[in-house]
Amino acid sequence: MDALGSDAAREYRMLRQIVDGTNAGVAVLDPRLRYLYVNPSMARWTGIPAEDHIGRTLAELLPRVQRSEDVLRRVLHDGQPREQILSGSTLASSAFENRSWRSTYHRWEEDGRVLGLIGVGLEISAPRHYLRTLESAHRRLTLVDAAVARIGSTLDLDTTCAELAEFMVPGLADVATVEVSAEDAPGRARPPKGVLRLRRAGMAAVPELLDGVRDFGGPGAYIDYQAGSAIPRCMETGWPISDNLASDEELRAAAPQPERVAAYRALGIHSALVVPLLASGQAIGTVSLARAGDSPAFAPEDIRVAQALAERAALSLAKARRYTREHTMALELQRALLSEPTLPHSDLEVASRYLPSGTGALVGGDWYDTIALPGGRTLLVMGDVMGHGVEAAVAMSHCRSILRGLAGTGVDPVGILHQADHMIMTFGFDRVATCLLALVDPADGTCTYANAGHLPPALIRPTGGTLLLPVRPGPPLGTGFGGYEALARPLLRGSVILLYTDGLLERRDEDIDTSLRRLAALDLPTDAPLEAVLDTVLALLAPAPAEDDIAVLIARVRTA
Repeated sequence: MDALGSDAAREYRMLRQIVDGTNAGVAVLDPRLRYLYVNPSMARWTGIPAEDHIGRTLAELLPRVQRSEDVLRRVLHDGQPREQILSGSTLASSAFENRSWRSTYHRWEEDGRVLGLIGVGLEISAPRHYLRTLESAHRRLTLVDAAVARIGSTLDLDTTCAELAEFMVPGLADVATVEVSAEDAPGRARPPKGVLRLRRAGMAAVPELLDGVRDFGGPGAYIDYQAGSAIPRCMETGWPISDNLASDEELRAAAPQPERVAAYRALGIHSALVVPLLASGQAIGTVSLARAGDSPAFAPEDIRVAQALAERAALSLAKARRYTREHTMALELQRALLSEPTLPHSDLEVASRYLPSGTGALVGGDWYDTIALPGGRTLLVMGDVMGHGVEAAVAMSHCRSILRGLAGTGVDPVGILHQADHMIMTFGFDRVATCLLALVDPADGTCTYANAGHLPPALIRPTGGTLLLPVRPGPPLGTGFGGYEALARPLLRGSVILLYTDGLLERRDEDIDTSLRRLAALDLPTDAPLEAVLDTVLALLAPAPAEDDIAVLIARVRTA
């Protein structure tokens, strides 16, 4: 063999070692895209011996692998190398259910004749799986971030449940309902043993299914779930339950009641997913999702997303339940402590109103009182303990009792405030209180005011307009500073005295002086019934919803 032949043989052996030893898959195809050669790596990918490839096409060998033959034919036609991604499953075992390869195809030609194609590829299943995992995680985070903004916008449990159901449709499901633990439904007998009763607190559906799913019970309805059905199992185990493409028998066992299956089928519902709402490890309810018609069955990724959203929503729901319970307890306590004012003397008309806040976390310490005194006099009281909650309500009750006791001693309004200030500080209350007193004396036609850090009283005049009385405000009660002054004013015939707490006027985005000017601008008839006057004052001044508790007391000397 001459030197040239020897070099060619050595080069061939070297190339063969490279092709046979590389991790890349190498294949040679004829012009009809039939295999002429595959290297060992290619055979390992496919799970088919190399010799069994010869003379056959990829579609014949592996019909579940997707490849565009148009791309290969263009390479045969113009000789321009091209890349494409192949994906699917082969006969070889793999950690990936769906595998992917990136392949480059070159035209093989000799002496101007096109002999076929040479393809070289690398498996990219692992990096593509990693990328899909990252994209999936990003989608979940995006959804959860969006949920943070949209779910739990209030401390109302039903509103939060409605927001959660609406968020799930149509992104995750065609139908979504939220059920929460509940006491027995009013007017209904207790459920049979083994039956779980929940209250539906939220529901949403795509438009074409909305009317149909309303027949299953809308928000506020109590639903009984048969033993062993999906929702009781989910709440018992704390794990999601998925019923994809369920048979009628499976659906009958999973449904709240077996007779619902026909209605589900009529709506085209084929898959269901139930996710628990867990708070401190306890199931407080569930989110139920359903897909119908052409919608796909629930995938594992859907379950993970639904769980992430349910976990986020459960935090808001737990907070809403806790708020509702604490708010109710505090409000009941405050109403118990805020007993009805004593009756004024018969020559004085009064009307009062207490409105708890619509947005605050807990009730406040607002109170009012009317105390009949000797000589036909009546002491009007308006006060506000700093802070909110049960402690504020209890402190309010103490302040009110102290003022009632001091009023009976016969001291004037300034003396009452001085002694109350000292007593509250001495008793060690950890909260101060503002307080406004108005001593009405129809006999001598005067009203004497004294103020401990409160907003000024107002006088609605029969001649028109509202006057803010310049009563100098001393320190709040409980500071121990004292320094209160009285302001005596004649009682104008037919005028209405208006005492109030700051919740009537204050706005977060408004200076208090602006709020006081709005009060001073009131021009109300004073000859109407006092309840009507009070209703008008609240309608014109009270914010909706109230950002703080509101207490209002109005009084008018009766005319003969």
